This record gives sequence, structure tokens and C-alpha cells, in this order.
Amino acid sequence: MEKRTAGLGSEANHCFVCGPSNPIGLHIQFRLEDGVCRAEFTPGETHMGYAQVTHGGIVFSLLDDVMANWLWLQGEHAFTAKADIRYRAELPIHTQVILEGRCQKRKGRLTVMAGKVIGAEDEFVYAEATASFMQAL
Repeated sequence: MEKRTAGLGSEANHCFVCGPSNPIGLHIQFRLEDGVCRAEFTPGETHMGYAQVTHGGIVFSLLDDVMANWLWLQGEHAFTAKADIRYRAELPIHTQVILEGRCQKRKGRLTVMAGKVIGAEDEFVYAEATASFMQAL
């Protein structure tokens, strides 16, 4: 199994989702495994939107970053050009999830990605997204 991780460059060290230097960040460590970007995360009380449920913005941030990091871990710099998200169910806090990002297609500077937030215990898909990323010049 191919597994690849990469340290962040200084320009991303303060990223809210994956930056190691952000004191209030999520500090998620992404990796590439067999062409899929993966990571794990367990939301806590500081990630709530309403009683015992993870804020939707946190869920979207997880999806955006797992897709973007598929590119980043391959040495490519891109930005989110467009994103669509589908929340399938509320994500209770203290629920460990697996994040997955996969490439769907590439054309020129554009990469279309798909991401999922999956329950670690039951493999339930809490949310999924597709997004277009434009490679930076």
C-alpha cells in the first residue's frame, strides 16, 4: 500500500484545519494512501453548533481540506473554485470520523474532487462534497 505524508510549507502552517502552528486549529494530519487523501478526526465541545452536534461549518472545513490536501500532498497548490456539500445527518460530537478525498477528473488547471466524512465505527456517511479546485499560477 502506497502511503505518503508531507510536512506543511510555511505558508500553510496556520491553516485552521491542518496547520500545526494554529493554536485554535484542528491539527488534522492528512496522508495519501493508494491515491486517496485520508485523515481521522473526533469533534469535541469546542466544535458544536447546537447541543451535542458538530457545527456544519466545521464539517465543511473538513471536507474542503481533505479534498485540497489530495493536491497539496502531491506538491500542487490550488484553491477552491466551487463546492457543493450534502449533509446526510447531524454529526454528534465525540464521534470519530474518517475523512476521504478522491480525484474525480482533471482538465488543465482544474481538478474536480469528491470528499466524504465517514463514521469510523459504522461507516455511515455524515456528509459528502464535490468541489472544483483551480491550480494556482
